[in-house]
Amino acid sequence: MLAFTPKEIALMRKLNTPALVQDFLDTLRFNFEEDGVQTLKSPVRVLREGNAHCIEGALLGAYVLSLHGQKPLILHCKVAKGDFDHVITLFKQGRYWGALSKTNHSVLRYREPVYKNIRELVMSYFHEYYLDNGKKTLRSYSRPLNLNIFGKNWPVGENDLWEIDEKLDEIKHYEITTPEMIKNFRKADKIEIEITKIVEHKPKKYNKKQ
Repeated sequence: MLAFTPKEIALMRKLNTPALVQDFLDTLRFNFEEDGVQTLKSPVRVLREGNAHCIEGALLGAYVLSLHGQKPLILHCKVAKGDFDHVITLFKQGRYWGALSKTNHSVLRYREPVYKNIRELVMSYFHEYYLDNGKKTLRSYSRPLNLNIFGKNWPVGENDLWEIDEKLDEIKHYEITTPEMIKNFRKADKIEIEITKIVEHKPKKYNKKQ
């Protein structure tokens, strides 16, 4: 088990609003898992290594928010075959829900706390979630997962947190589409598809070729 340094603790104390947490997540390099080894790093490892993919960013975001009075809640967005699932951090301001999101793309990002319920928030991602061929893929979302059920040590774990990933798969999911709906979906248009080509970070191997 690892431990946060005084510098890391001071940093997290400064990130005292969801917007500030999101700003910090955006500074982290995207974890492309370029060595071919899948990871699910704890918050302390993300801070040390300076990179994260979506669920790693969600875990760090949830933990930092929990230091400032929020429940550490994450949510799993499940998609059709051929696309990648996404995990976001939920937060609440007053009666309204918002979300933190670590992504490398121009879509599926932060959500302001203006949503009356979680389904309403999730549906704000629906029209952004599509493949390069324009096929819309978001199919269901999980109930919120409160990370407190994993005890006090998950934020400083030295090993990958696969038990959290497994729990996200197991918990109840709510379908948002039917076969009839899917059959009639209009594909994203050329401009929408072009927008998704904008990324914040490129894999190191890609950069070396430039």
